[in-house]
Amino acid sequence: MNQQPTSLPRRHLLAGSGAALAAVGLASFGRTAAAAGETAPVALAGAAKPLPAYVGWKDPASLIVHSSTTIETKRSVFGTSVITPSEQLYIRNNLPAPDASILGNRDAWEINIEGVKNPRKLTLGDLKRIGIETTAMVLQCSGNGRGYFPNKPSGTPWQVGAAGCVVWSGVPVRWVVDALGGVEAGMAYLTGTGGEKLPDGLDPKSVIVERSVPAAALADALLAWEMNGVPISLAHGGPLRLIVPGYTGVNNIKYVKRLAFTAQETDARIMSHGYRISPPGAKGDPSQPSVQEMTVKSWINGPGTDGAPLKAGDTQIHGVAFGGMNAVAKVEVSLDGGKTWQLARMVGPDLGRFAWRQFVFAARLPAGQFTLASRATDTAGNVQPEQRMENAGGYNNTSWADHAVKVSVA
Repeated sequence: MNQQPTSLPRRHLLAGSGAALAAVGLASFGRTAAAAGETAPVALAGAAKPLPAYVGWKDPASLIVHSSTTIETKRSVFGTSVITPSEQLYIRNNLPAPDASILGNRDAWEINIEGVKNPRKLTLGDLKRIGIETTAMVLQCSGNGRGYFPNKPSGTPWQVGAAGCVVWSGVPVRWVVDALGGVEAGMAYLTGTGGEKLPDGLDPKSVIVERSVPAAALADALLAWEMNGVPISLAHGGPLRLIVPGYTGVNNIKYVKRLAFTAQETDARIMSHGYRISPPGAKGDPSQPSVQEMTVKSWINGPGTDGAPLKAGDTQIHGVAFGGMNAVAKVEVSLDGGKTWQLARMVGPDLGRFAWRQFVFAARLPAGQFTLASRATDTAGNVQPEQRMENAGGYNNTSWADHAVKVSVA
């Protein structure tokens, strides 16, 4: 029989400095200004697909290229310093990126603000004069974890890598609204419209990226022009992106050209029929819940997620946890597939309720096979579920069982 694994008391842990961890996590977000420009594509050695030109500045060794508009971060690549570097961050675009010429004069980018008492067109330069705020948050595709659904929903089979924790800088939407006299009465939704070039010959509403969220989201929303310390790249929605913390990625509109407070949700198809929680086998329609707010979730990033066997003895099991609209209260780790749970330790800086937290669990593993899992609880008492919520689109998978990792120890 295998020896039983044990958790290690803190005296066995290597001494570390919280300040040093914070410095590592925040000192460098990525390849600085390189992430803001567009360079030639980089070939992936031995891989089926190269990085497309508009993300040629990213690190090919850290990514899985599903298609030109869907690129995933490898699970084993996620570090322990909270912030996801820009060159490792996933890509999910519903339409091809616009021409890079839109970045030529960023401050000249225009956005129409509607549904306020004094509607007007503002430039990015105008927005910068209204104010600046910074928010750290989890950016996650609605379909992250789709690859674990047994019914194989259509769409990219993401595992955990369609997510990252990034820092945005821009002007709070509420400050812009205040500068324009406030929201008109009766406006229940905040609707953002993307500036992608639409295919010719199609009804614009059938393809345009336009999403509505409850108007109350303006309390935390940003019109952002900077990500991880540099101007937002074309790949990630620059020169201007609507950021709605706590909401899935599709609600964070890239190349935002219109921000409107509206009485009704937009009738754009991506809202009315897309990203709906539909029963398996059914098609989306406006009567079904929309994919919007994220909920509590965690997963383990290492060791062993690259498939390599672990050496018996002391090991540091690490991962990430977030609460969507709430902060994370605690994370538990299981070494036996969820039969028993032990409390993990939070490490690194707390960057606010919308950011994820890094966790570590120190264990001594003997030779054998183990199923490592994590389970998070948020500050409202919501516990990460064991089972996924079955749905046709493969959305909102927060199952700790699906995200568990089988490792071999020798």
